[in-house]
Amino acid sequence: MKKAQRVAVIGAGAVGSYYGGRLAEAGHDVRFLVRRDYHAVRSSGLNVTSPDGDFLLEHPLVASDSAEIGTADWVICALKSTSIHAAHKLVQPCVRADTRILVLMNGLGLEDHFAGWFGAERIFGGLAFTCINRGKPGHVHHLAYGTVTLGHYKNDPAEIVKALELWSGSKTSVVPASSLLKARWEKLCWNIPFSGLCVAGGGITTDRIMSDTSLRAAAKALMEEVICAGNADLALHGEKACIDRDTIINSLFQKTSTMGAYRPSTMIDFVEGKSMEIDAIFAEPLRRARELKVPTHGLALLTALLKSLNQGR
Repeated sequence: MKKAQRVAVIGAGAVGSYYGGRLAEAGHDVRFLVRRDYHAVRSSGLNVTSPDGDFLLEHPLVASDSAEIGTADWVICALKSTSIHAAHKLVQPCVRADTRILVLMNGLGLEDHFAGWFGAERIFGGLAFTCINRGKPGHVHHLAYGTVTLGHYKNDPAEIVKALELWSGSKTSVVPASSLLKARWEKLCWNIPFSGLCVAGGGITTDRIMSDTSLRAAAKALMEEVICAGNADLALHGEKACIDRDTIINSLFQKTSTMGAYRPSTMIDFVEGKSMEIDAIFAEPLRRARELKVPTHGLALLTALLKSLNQGR
């Protein structure tokens, strides 16, 4: 493995804990900002079950304040997008002149915030295609998949190499993205239809969508809208990359068919009465589609429904 790096994980929920844990397992100095599970992890460690191998971090460095972590070589921000307003304050104490920041969050436009706060050259986006849920305090259950797609905010190939070096030697499969914006839209091709319909269906799991002819057709129609909006947005930003309709639809349906009764994080937030990630995952893509005059009637209806369900949470 390359020289060990100090990594600050800001937002050690299911995703942050799992990927931070894999980096710690690989020998990096990983420090976690923890809220809900602080006392459990501090007393009993971080327990992870995974088809790629279970592991226990017996004495991870956990903090309830970013200042306790100190500055780091890398910051992995794995907050929910509902906490984007707090991200600057939480990340700032860990940043020095040469710190790189990986935004491992769901949604569109999040890296824009970080680039404005800390400078575009140090910002990366990470997209995890995985099935991960939290169990009892201090326990994370990685169920399937786990590949992370990594891109640089300015699409700088040399910087992407730096990001890949961090993960070398870990059990996490990492794929470079030549276009971060394209990767973001491709992730939305899954998140919008499956997370959205799982909530709209009253808290159903992904297998219900896959087995119901009408819901499956609705998911496909939403994917097609997202693809059209994404390609228009890519063209607006002067990118040559585009999303191939048939390839992405076939790939996502195939992968989802193997997930079983999976509960997307947005659905879990819904059934637990928590605020859902509507703005970054649904409203921002819809805003861009409307500005570009791309018809997205299904996405508009779904977003309006989800916003209504999210009121008061």
